[in-house]
Amino acid sequence: MTTARIMTYNIQRCLGPDGEFNPDRALNVIADAAPDIAALQEAGGGRHGDPLAYLGEHLGMAVYRDPGGLPAAFLSHLPLRGVQAFDLGAGGYCLRGDVDLGGKRLHLLNLCLDSAPGTRAVQLGRLLGPELLGNPSLVCPVLVLGDFADFFWSAGNLGLTSALRPALRPMWRGTYPSRLPLFARDRAYLRGPVRVLDGAIARCYLARQASSHLPLTLTVQVTDTRRFLPFAELAGRMETAPG
Repeated sequence: MTTARIMTYNIQRCLGPDGEFNPDRALNVIADAAPDIAALQEAGGGRHGDPLAYLGEHLGMAVYRDPGGLPAAFLSHLPLRGVQAFDLGAGGYCLRGDVDLGGKRLHLLNLCLDSAPGTRAVQLGRLLGPELLGNPSLVCPVLVLGDFADFFWSAGNLGLTSALRPALRPMWRGTYPSRLPLFARDRAYLRGPVRVLDGAIARCYLARQASSHLPLTLTVQVTDTRRFLPFAELAGRMETAPG
């Protein structure tokens, strides 16, 4: 398998625009899109409880999340490795995970930013900094996706587009607010030999009721010709050096 369907979806703790907590609506939206991996934002438990275990169980997908409590998660039919959370400051966060597609590794960065211009610029600076995109260990193709929390051209976007390239999106790109989607807050960026073959935004009635964000699903292909040993094989052949 060298391609995967990957969704980004801010489920807003399964609270719809009507204020009703209903995880079945988000569950059905995800099921209809049939992603291999769903990158979720605002997925943590609120006063109504944590919906992630319910979503994972009924979708038949494994749940990957931050044990420290940052509200980002992956639901996945494919094994993910190296899952790690990063606090971007002022409520922004990023959950990183790696997936192998036909022996070709793809770094996934699932993020949620703040809409305040000054805060958002700082958060993007951390995303581009040495812990994440500036880390020399990220040598494989990268897909950055999530809620970028901007309405028009916002602070920090110049640095973002100079380091990454925008992923293919549908002609009508709006995902927020779901009932009248004017703004393309939910999107993806690429780095390295990876391309998007197709992109679709769910605009059905149920999607407009499930969250204030519409989900974006991309069909992604890693075009890197190099192949990488699986993590299990590496663990058997290598040991950690001190320091």
